[in-house]
Amino acid sequence: MTKDRTDKPASAAKPPAATASRSEIDAFLSKVQTLAPPVVAGQRGRLIFALDATMSRQPTWDSACRLQAEMFQEAASIGGLDVQLVYFRGLRECRASAWVSAPARLSGLMETIACRGGHTQIGRVLAHARGETQRARVHALVYVGDAMEEAIDDLCATAGELGLLGVPAFMFQEGGDAIAEHAFREIARLSHGAYCRFAPGAAHELAELLRAAAAYAAGGMKALSNLSAQRHGGAVRLLKQMS
Repeated sequence: MTKDRTDKPASAAKPPAATASRSEIDAFLSKVQTLAPPVVAGQRGRLIFALDATMSRQPTWDSACRLQAEMFQEAASIGGLDVQLVYFRGLRECRASAWVSAPARLSGLMETIACRGGHTQIGRVLAHARGETQRARVHALVYVGDAMEEAIDDLCATAGELGLLGVPAFMFQEGGDAIAEHAFREIARLSHGAYCRFAPGAAHELAELLRAAAAYAAGGMKALSNLSAQRHGGAVRLLKQMS
């Protein structure tokens, strides 16, 4: 992976359902309970925020641009969060930003990116997360996408390595593609993370999930449990799945 001043290149399922049920969301959040605390006292959390930026993702990309600030706001009340944006699109384009600690800066980066047609590159996202945490601890990977067009065995192998390195992958699926669901669930399981589906265009559901993931990355299970105790839907879903 090369670097520059802004971006760097990053290196039979069950029938689909159109939307996530409340019970699925709750189950996702509860799963987070089983994870070990990722952050020590006085340490800022580090979260990789990865998005599929192929053409079908434009509506969700626009929502994510608006919602990412909520991740920082949630984390700021806990201890702070550094976020790295990773995205793929087009013909083998996969890039990662520098680590940022301000929502305005990340939002500015996202607003310059337009979605383009192309195939998924989830393997490169997972490999990038592995490389980053080998340099400096990454506390969580958040991935938002709607499809999977790669060899699942290869993805699972890298997801297992992330699990060994202590980097849980929170796999958020938009829509009900069965192939993507099967792959996302396996990646989450092998990395000791969690999976959840949200309805297409449901910005409020994505916002809940992003806030919950940020709470975990910044403060571990205690922070996620506190968020769940406030009856925050996203935190409840993660907490149940990870218990």
